[in-house]
Amino acid sequence: MHTVSGGEVAGILVAVFWAILVSFLAVALARLAQTLKATTKLVADVTDQAVPLLADASSAVRSAQTQIDRVDAIASDVQEVTSNASALSTTVASTFGGPLVKVAAFGYGVRRALGGRKDDAPTAPRRSVIVGRTVPAARRKRK
Repeated sequence: MHTVSGGEVAGILVAVFWAILVSFLAVALARLAQTLKATTKLVADVTDQAVPLLADASSAVRSAQTQIDRVDAIASDVQEVTSNASALSTTVASTFGGPLVKVAAFGYGVRRALGGRKDDAPTAPRRSVIVGRTVPAARRKRK
């Protein structure tokens, strides 16, 4: 029989631990390779789906820019129409405002003059009520 020395036992133990360590590292590397394959597939799928989405987003942005340009043109047209309407109303007011006020004042004066001639009947003096008693119009004028 052959006797095993302490150095040989130590060598066998180191070899066994080394084999176990290499096995664990091989399993870890195999799992890492699977994870990298899955990640690569996921990135490829995302890329395949993202490219059409980016194209759609780009066309939507272009469409929105076109609409904004149209709204800007409409807003400038509205601003021009508003300034034209303001100028027109100012012109109309200055052209017809003064004469219309004069015609209205003349009509009021004529109505008042004609209204005074119709009322030839004497009117009763107006009375006011102050704290439960009546005060004649003549007395009110003195105060």
